[in-house]
Amino acid sequence: MREFARLFAELDETTATNRKLDALQAYFGSAAPENAAWAVYFLAGGKPRQAVPTKLLRQYAVDYAQLDEWLFEESYQAVGDLAETIAHILPPPQRHSDVGLAEWMQERIGPLRGADPAVIREALFTYWNELDTRERFLLTKLIGGGFRVGVSRLLVTRALSTIAAVDSKLIAQRLMGWTDGSVRPTAAGFLQLIAAPSDDEHKLRGGQPYPFFLAHQLQGEPAALGDVADWQVEWKYDGIRAQLVRRGGQNYLWSRGEDLITERFPELAALRLPEGTVVDGEVLIWNDGVPAPFADLQKRIGRKTLSAKLLAELPAVLVAYDLLEEGGVDLRAVPQCERRNLLEALVGQVGQEQLRISPLVEADGWEQLAQVRTESRARGVEGMMVKARAAQYGVGRTKDVGTWWKWKIDPYTIDAVLIYAQAGHGRRASLYTDYTFAVWDLDETGERKLVPFAKAYSGLTDAEIAVVDSAIRKTTVEKFGPVRSVRPTMVFEIGFEGIALSSRHKAGIAVRFPRILRKRDDKTVDDADSLDTLKGLLAAAVCG
Repeated sequence: MREFARLFAELDETTATNRKLDALQAYFGSAAPENAAWAVYFLAGGKPRQAVPTKLLRQYAVDYAQLDEWLFEESYQAVGDLAETIAHILPPPQRHSDVGLAEWMQERIGPLRGADPAVIREALFTYWNELDTRERFLLTKLIGGGFRVGVSRLLVTRALSTIAAVDSKLIAQRLMGWTDGSVRPTAAGFLQLIAAPSDDEHKLRGGQPYPFFLAHQLQGEPAALGDVADWQVEWKYDGIRAQLVRRGGQNYLWSRGEDLITERFPELAALRLPEGTVVDGEVLIWNDGVPAPFADLQKRIGRKTLSAKLLAELPAVLVAYDLLEEGGVDLRAVPQCERRNLLEALVGQVGQEQLRISPLVEADGWEQLAQVRTESRARGVEGMMVKARAAQYGVGRTKDVGTWWKWKIDPYTIDAVLIYAQAGHGRRASLYTDYTFAVWDLDETGERKLVPFAKAYSGLTDAEIAVVDSAIRKTTVEKFGPVRSVRPTMVFEIGFEGIALSSRHKAGIAVRFPRILRKRDDKTVDDADSLDTLKGLLAAAVCG
């Protein structure tokens, strides 16, 4: 635990890529395989399950430190992070622990999940008494399920590639599915991750997917890409990017986030694919011949049980746009246009409506494509995908084997008022960076009121965040745990990709991928948009 806590602190305390890479290489070069396996899981994006309720963590920390509740609360308000608060208020330890990360996760933290409160209290008191401040901070993050670290998966891949002397693309391929929470990280798994390439590499994949090839945002005019005939153009759908894998007589459906979601989409699990097939595509709800809004897909994602009624009302399909494996043969080095021909043949062979092919958008030139692109919202899509016909299927967002571009339509925008703020995480834990925005509406008496409709935390520079943070502290009206209610003084332009009705939101409307475009210093709070404006955007989206 001590070594991983040191690594976590080093990664959190710097934004320099080389320093992070050095820290990762130093850790993986010396860590025991069983501990390194868990470290890879967390650093690659795996999330710990909450083992102890937050309420108990707070109460037992107060008991152990022998503090008054009000003093703990004041400390928490000043710090803004529960793990950091607990780490600082506890008295110094009387012992030291050399227990490794794997033992902590499997034999100490794991058994706390669902344990009797008295057992949890005794265990926490023991653990706190043998850990220093940095280790206590990490422990609380792992126990509370709130572990996040400022390091990219690509950087972890590079570090492992260096210490193992194995090509980074092969490491990236082996890492696919590593963060699936249903499989426990093991020493054997880590040693296989960094092992030298073998002739049986492909056979060892089992039901694992390939690393996803990602597109770049097209910023300029598409004509700069050259002859349109060199490019394959498709619609860009708004669903769940996924790979459907058929190996060992079984279908596996993997999301881009490396969640195994097969059970959530039984109609896709039942597709009759040939053995040794991997299809890349988009999971969508498909009704009346058109893709449904993402909000309908969320209704499927959030359900633990799927009734026959729900499956009938919200039927899922996989819109396929690439074939990565056929008959157990890796096709990723085959040119895009050839993979497309093979994909068309496969979809025709399968002949099931749950597997659809992404249609090509044909045009004589970029100007004609631009005109067709204006139909995107009416078609329920986000724009177009532009793929080099000669491109191989790469790893991540790369251009070394060809390029995919996403040519998206301009986002919806609305001017909204900041009404709530919450501190960020990591190096931004002391700054208010997570914001809730509202628009105007009329209450029962006809008076104007602000109604929250979206949360956003991206889009501002560090300098802009500092200005907003200062204003939040000066205009705070109330505090609700880590959340501050502020006097409405700031207007922001908010951009988002989609809009839909939602009974779960106070405004009755949910927006997709909200983000801050800019701070509107030229507008007063009274000038912000209304709920009617949002409803107008919704009506246009539905009618379009």
